[in-house]
Amino acid sequence: MKNEQTIQYQVRLADPAGHRYVLRLTIPHPDPAGQGLRLPAWIPGSYLIRDFARQIETLQASSGGMPVAVRKTDNQTWRCAPCDGPLTVDYQAYAWDLSVRGAHFDESHAFFNGCSLFLAVMGQESQTCLLDLRPPAHARGWQVYTSLPSASGHPDAAALRGFGLYRARDYDDLIDHPVEIGTPQCISFEAHGAIHDLVFTGQIPGLDLERVAADAQKICAAQIELFEPETRRAPFLDSAERYVFLVTVTGDGYGGLEHRASTALITRRTDLPARGRATPEDYTTFLGLLSHEYFHTWNVKRIKPAAFVPYDLSRPNHTQLLWVFEGFTSYYDDLMLLRAGVIDEPAYLKLVAGTLDQVLRTGGRLKQSVAESSFDAWTRYYKQDENSPNALISYYTKGALVALGLDLEIRRQSGGTRSLDDVMRLLWRRYGRDFYQGRPRGVAEGAMPGLIRAATGADVTDFIARHALGREDIPLKSALARAGIELSAQPEAPRPTLDVRTQADPAGLRLVTVYEHGPAHRAGLSAGDLLIAADGLRITDAASLDRLLDARNPGARLSLHVFRRDELRQYAVRLGKPDALRHQLRRTDSGAQA
Repeated sequence: MKNEQTIQYQVRLADPAGHRYVLRLTIPHPDPAGQGLRLPAWIPGSYLIRDFARQIETLQASSGGMPVAVRKTDNQTWRCAPCDGPLTVDYQAYAWDLSVRGAHFDESHAFFNGCSLFLAVMGQESQTCLLDLRPPAHARGWQVYTSLPSASGHPDAAALRGFGLYRARDYDDLIDHPVEIGTPQCISFEAHGAIHDLVFTGQIPGLDLERVAADAQKICAAQIELFEPETRRAPFLDSAERYVFLVTVTGDGYGGLEHRASTALITRRTDLPARGRATPEDYTTFLGLLSHEYFHTWNVKRIKPAAFVPYDLSRPNHTQLLWVFEGFTSYYDDLMLLRAGVIDEPAYLKLVAGTLDQVLRTGGRLKQSVAESSFDAWTRYYKQDENSPNALISYYTKGALVALGLDLEIRRQSGGTRSLDDVMRLLWRRYGRDFYQGRPRGVAEGAMPGLIRAATGADVTDFIARHALGREDIPLKSALARAGIELSAQPEAPRPTLDVRTQADPAGLRLVTVYEHGPAHRAGLSAGDLLIAADGLRITDAASLDRLLDARNPGARLSLHVFRRDELRQYAVRLGKPDALRHQLRRTDSGAQA
């Protein structure tokens, strides 16, 4: 039977054409002084204030059939007037955000994250919650896909993939299980006895589900073995009966968001394998995304920075440690593809080289450390503009290189007997394994050098000071050489350079970024300028500019005509020598295996 303290949320798929969910929140024992309600301002894993409350179109409250006054007190908070009995809140939310962060609903499917729909009952966030999913009137054959457990023992409990009641242990649990409803393509597999579901929504002709499941199974098994080499127990079994990959397939999407027993992914249709056809070159991109989000099941969903224990979803939660929680995850996502056997070593080294290309192309790495980038994620990394490559560094990409450098340094200091794997296992034992078992604690801001020493005996204090807290480039060439890997670099192309990033425009070629200290910057060009001619010849696209540059040498002068806003301007540019920013890694005959 339903506990009289249980808070209940009902979701009805009412208006697919208008993209609206109709919701009802029932609070058995509201605060006698007036019940507060709050919608999260952001969603964990995406460090930007999203203001989900802006999508709530109507909201009314009642008790015993009588209206209860409601007053909004800030961007995401409401206060209901005092009432004697149970409080019912009826509200409507607009859902037209096809992303991993929000909610989406039309005649083809429904998807939502709890952060975008479910009002928190302030002061009662620790109460058990029931989610009542009602079937839509407009569609037949739709099913429910979520890692949230069914409300077992309740007469209205949902069957597997069915509508009905689902149970969450508290509000934090409720909003950490996204839901997909519709008729997707699905397949299940087991990794060390734990059930995993792959759920693909969208038009995907000929999708080779069996191939994806086979590769995903290897990746998941390898990660479980990394963290639990003895028990081989999947981490999500503390919260759910299965793990669910919810994959939205589009023409050009990419992204993922981690949850405690599931993940929401967006991927391009062309990145997925089709039966009877050659494997797409970018299939590895999808597998890397899947690997990244699954690794988060340990690293950030259970092993967390202290600043996230608990989350305060009403404001930014600042930490300098995203280089550990996103950077280390970015290092391991591709490494686990290699260990799982879904790519070979040359393919893996090519991925590492690509990360090096990205980091060393970014002048911002000399202005901002990955610790600073982590702290400023809310206002800078998630709000990038045309100057960001000159001003910022990614805690994902440089964080991955810091993890690689730490792994190599630990191996060097320990004579190959310890590695970053030992650090991850210590973090899991100390912070993650019991996080949802009533003993939550997080990693303190300055704790990583001591934790690494405790796990491996290595002293990396100076390394972290220089390359994570500081802005120095990581000396990977020598470190990789000791592991038997040769690192080399060459120009991306032999032609001279303007040192700009461009994008196509119907009227010419748009400058998206002008790299600091490059030829275009020195000449006075700016991001946003529309390049239309060079030395009197029309520029229509990147290829026409490349052909012109191919006929010139570094140091040559070039006359450029651009529109800045609606003003025609002319600039004289002295072409630069191309930088060696295309990296290659290859195994040599000498050196120890990394």
